[in-house]
Amino acid sequence: MLKQFQRHIDADLPFLKESKLLLAISGGKDSVSLAHLLQSLGLDVSFAHCNFQLRGDASNNDEIFVQDLARELNIGLYIKRFTTEKYAKENGISIQMAARNLRYAWFDSLAENNNFDYILTAHHQDDVLETFLLNLVRGTGLKGLTGIPEQNERIVRPLLPFLREEIDRYCIDNTISWREDRSNASTKYSRNKLRHEVIPVLKSMNPSLMKSFQNTLSHLKSSNAIVEQEVEKLKKNTNFFNKKSEIITFSIRNWLELPNYEALFYEILSSYGFTAWDDIYSLFNAQSGSEIFSKKYRLLKDRNVLLLSQIDSSSKQKHQIDLATKELLLEDCSWELETIDISMKPLEKAKNIALIDKKTLKFPLEVRIWQKGDYFYPLGMQGKKKISKFYKDEKLSLLEKEKKYLLVSDGEIVWVEGERLDNRFKVTTQTEEIYKITKINS
Repeated sequence: MLKQFQRHIDADLPFLKESKLLLAISGGKDSVSLAHLLQSLGLDVSFAHCNFQLRGDASNNDEIFVQDLARELNIGLYIKRFTTEKYAKENGISIQMAARNLRYAWFDSLAENNNFDYILTAHHQDDVLETFLLNLVRGTGLKGLTGIPEQNERIVRPLLPFLREEIDRYCIDNTISWREDRSNASTKYSRNKLRHEVIPVLKSMNPSLMKSFQNTLSHLKSSNAIVEQEVEKLKKNTNFFNKKSEIITFSIRNWLELPNYEALFYEILSSYGFTAWDDIYSLFNAQSGSEIFSKKYRLLKDRNVLLLSQIDSSSKQKHQIDLATKELLLEDCSWELETIDISMKPLEKAKNIALIDKKTLKFPLEVRIWQKGDYFYPLGMQGKKKISKFYKDEKLSLLEKEKKYLLVSDGEIVWVEGERLDNRFKVTTQTEEIYKITKINS
């Protein structure tokens, strides 16, 4: 296996030979065998071992084993202990997800602080099959069936072309010892259930299962590459993917004219964390105002378009501009207030600037989005107008309405930012002092 591994590094991963490497090592067979292979090739590698403190003495004995191995191979070692159960509970996630998050966050930190070029993990071909089957059972798109990538940015998996039985043989032939995690034998975990109960049945049905799977995987990757090319074309076509500021607009009519539009829409939306696909597809024919949420994003039906935006809880809040500080800092913008000389001619005009008669304002000023029943007296128009009607006449989308700020003084709307000043607060020939209020987008 050593010769095969060296040929693989030379042919497919030659950059590893000139790089500073960090190996994620658990003490198990896969990572220990990779450690020996890397050391045999003389690569510049250090160990990183996570003690998740989930298995009592067994976890501590794994740590001791890795320390001994590092000394034996004369390899640098980093160790970190995690309170994994506490982290999982605080974040409302599973133990497995907690361990994954903690592990990779620490690896990234080590890489940044110690100038490691790549982080290596010991995933192999059997892991790819298990991941394929897990995704298949849970439901996934084409990309979810293409397995584990050999390289994902600085994460590299040098053992990916090798089978578990090849790793077993290498350890036996070279009298390599390792730590056995007893939890790997438990079928209460989905991956272990597949490994011990499902895959053996599949192999009994097809003794060449792994070879057949590799061929299938190759076809799936080729098909996925075609789909990704088509998706990238759509993203560059504003008729299908129109991004302005932080809002992406999808024309419903244009998408419905595409053959297999649901599959293509899935490929785009899945990267934003959406999973309720039946509900998403139903949005195309839903009434205006219908919406679907992922953890961080929102998809909204607005007349003839679907609008995708990041969830912004701050826009629902009220903010104040105090007379003392005369400024307000928000996540997406800042507001600045200054007094300007009435004699300055001409007065500066811009969509993000409001010039207001100083004596008409009462502090603190309030900055918020519109609420039901809001109205103002638009400059240049007769009488008052509801904000909702004004937005409709200005043809603002539902998302634009939710992101449009109002400047409010003592309950009265002073300015619909970027759109119109209220007539009651305008500068007149009787104005003695002027406040200039500027909204600056981040």
